[in-house]
Amino acid sequence: MKYFSTRGGDQKLSFEETVLTGLAPNGGLYIPEYIPKLPENWINDWKDYSFVDLSVAVLSLYISSEEITKDELRSLVEKSYSTFRHPDVTPLHKLDDKSFILELFHGPTFAFKDVALQLLGNLFEFFLLRRNARKGPEEKPETLTVVGATSGDTGSAAIYGLRGKSNVSIFILHPKGRVSPIQEAQMTTVTDSNVHNIAVKGTFDDCQDIVKALFADKEFNAKHNLGAVNSINWARILAQTVYYFLSFFHIRSQLPAGTSPEDIEIQYVVPTGNFGDILAGYYAKKMGLPIGKLVVATNANDILARFWKSGKYEKVDSSSVSSETVLAIDASGVKETVSPAMDILVSSNFERLLWYLAYDHTSGISFEERQKEACATLDGWMGKVKSEGRVEIPVKALESARQEFIAERVADEETLKTIRSYFDSEPSYVADPHTAVGLAVARRLAPQNSDNVRQIILSTAHPAKFSEAVSRALEGSSQFNFDRDVLPTEFRGLLEKERRAIDVERPDIDLVKEVIERFAKE
Repeated sequence: MKYFSTRGGDQKLSFEETVLTGLAPNGGLYIPEYIPKLPENWINDWKDYSFVDLSVAVLSLYISSEEITKDELRSLVEKSYSTFRHPDVTPLHKLDDKSFILELFHGPTFAFKDVALQLLGNLFEFFLLRRNARKGPEEKPETLTVVGATSGDTGSAAIYGLRGKSNVSIFILHPKGRVSPIQEAQMTTVTDSNVHNIAVKGTFDDCQDIVKALFADKEFNAKHNLGAVNSINWARILAQTVYYFLSFFHIRSQLPAGTSPEDIEIQYVVPTGNFGDILAGYYAKKMGLPIGKLVVATNANDILARFWKSGKYEKVDSSSVSSETVLAIDASGVKETVSPAMDILVSSNFERLLWYLAYDHTSGISFEERQKEACATLDGWMGKVKSEGRVEIPVKALESARQEFIAERVADEETLKTIRSYFDSEPSYVADPHTAVGLAVARRLAPQNSDNVRQIILSTAHPAKFSEAVSRALEGSSQFNFDRDVLPTEFRGLLEKERRAIDVERPDIDLVKEVIERFAKE
């Protein structure tokens, strides 16, 4: 299996090269040459697999045993998920006979991103140790300078995945004052010598743009050997496909007596910011997982919801403002919401889906011809997004997208009401504001669904990470006590711990370069 950039070029990388490179030099994202099909008897063979077993089975379809042997892969997977608090890693919580919550927050930082980043950290270390073991005693060891941007959870999950790792330094950019207090504390209280937090006065999109620009700077990239932890790194998407398979088997095992698993349709509802989590579901479906349409649930930063309605991928809704205004507005148009990890104007991983939409409507005969044509089309689309702030895709491509996805938007008021509603329900459930966005959309769609549809809502973070929103939603409830009902032992005293962060006064790539230069030399 080789990997190539969505924006073309002659580069064909191994899995190892893809993981260590992160973002393609031409700004594209790496995708596999083909999406492998599941083994013929996978439903029977895999139905009793643990999360670790499923990880090995799924990842093996994308990683050659010549790169990582089955024993090495199992060892890496076992090490990665030994840090999780629940034996199922990502357990399925039943709300009622037709709705379930897939809890993805049982890792070390209480967020879904632990699932991918615990594995990614171990992959980085594994590859670097192996490369350095092949060097002579006088050769300089190979190192990796990991750079990432976070709207909240990626930063702490990446830091906990990479802290103390051999030959790796990590620099995480976050928008100062725009992540929750717990998220900020989780990142900035980690004092390992290879961990560096950069607080940028700006938005997440500013931080993300700086990271992309750093990777595009060939000289700087080569000097520091940059690596990516954002979901632009293919390994993150691959790791996240596994819990779609696990939840598929778990929901089938929880059906009432007399209900045939083959007669139900599973609808996944995914709170979505950067499009990585739901893209993993798309890959699982294309591999052969029998599920219904994937549901994109967004907050007020609704670029994705608007795309599925209009076919326009644009930073600002052009139907409500003039074209001159669209061109004048940049990343500062991000709206602050009670679900801040989704406060993103441009969803980086959406580029991967756009490539497949372009490929489906190519005119070439061979795969090589179609691949080249799709890359050229995608490159043109992304060029328009960069230069004009928008692109409108052809109607046929939009119809293809609508066959695979549904997209809905949820305002803050509905998010808070949803948190309160599920807390007051029987059984009571405390949801974080991102999970609440998913729950609100699921409830909205439920009356339209056929009787055989079962909804799985992805719960992306523990509610304690967003104490302000949860407490605001449940204010006045005599039944609610945050410390008793929500706060984990691991969070107690976290806000009082010593912190370490480097302030950057404006979103300026040169200022960030100075920080990396200063600390990467130490």
